[in-house]
Amino acid sequence: MAVPKKKKSQSRRDMRRANHDKVSAPALSSCSNCAELMIGHRVCPACGYYKGRQIIEIAED
Repeated sequence: MAVPKKKKSQSRRDMRRANHDKVSAPALSSCSNCAELMIGHRVCPACGYYKGRQIIEIAED
């Protein structure tokens, strides 16, 4: 069984734990149908299109 040869210092342990929960913002791209910003590989919330096809019906207000 693998066992560490030396004890990890508290500083190194805490630095590792500090980076565990960092989350970056999602990359946004423009919709090919309406040019609104949207998250990639998802249905556009503004027009309901994905890959040139209408997937969901969006009510006009």
